[in-house]
Amino acid sequence: MVTRISHEPAFVLHSYAWSESSLIVEAFCRHQGRVALVAKGAKKPSSNFRPVLLPLQPLQLSYTGAASADADLHTLKGAEWQGGHVMPTGDALLAGLYLNELLLRLLARADPHPALFDAYAGTVAVLATVRGEALEPVLRSFELLLLREIGLLPSLDAQTLTLQPLQRDERYALVPEGGLRVAGEGERASLAGAQWLALQRALDEPTQSARFAAILRACGDLAGELKIQLRTLLQYHCGQPPLRTRQLLRDLQAL
Repeated sequence: MVTRISHEPAFVLHSYAWSESSLIVEAFCRHQGRVALVAKGAKKPSSNFRPVLLPLQPLQLSYTGAASADADLHTLKGAEWQGGHVMPTGDALLAGLYLNELLLRLLARADPHPALFDAYAGTVAVLATVRGEALEPVLRSFELLLLREIGLLPSLDAQTLTLQPLQRDERYALVPEGGLRVAGEGERASLAGAQWLALQRALDEPTQSARFAAILRACGDLAGELKIQLRTLLQYHCGQPPLRTRQLLRDLQAL
């Protein structure tokens, strides 16, 4: 039986050529998770898909499921732009593409995460309005929400291995194989217990909007030290090769 999905909120994460005239589109859908879609004829100048299938833009997609239950390549039937914000540019665009790469590397196909979808939509909307250093707390906030949603973030109010509560004035480091632990002497990539506790309180906010706002506030003064720890943790779980968008950013900064 062929499944039909209609008016599904979605974002394009990535697309690449499938044939001379068609594309494979990797999309992040609110109710269906990450899906791969064939957009037939999308490369043709006359295609209705061509001006719509852009990254970082809110869409509604309609598609038919693969004929076989073992297949995961579906057929795109319709795509509509939902408006709401302009396309991020410059460093904000690169930041958005970095988020897309994280989702591609860390989310399994057909595994819905509606709360994460809403957080992503909110983050992309903010990226359209900020530049430079103001991007850092936005990115750190989404990284925390992503790690928590997919079960890769330990509790931030206790040491992971011992379950001992954090001391507010002690410093702790978040490391890939050990979780949250007491920082070594002079270890730069660490935060005070009070800062980790503030992040945990923000993550525990009951609503999505309150949670995102609280995490943004909590990350405001921590972006530098937190960045090193979260990026190390994310790369560990993404595996090899290294994230391409991070390497591109480093290359641009070296020019």
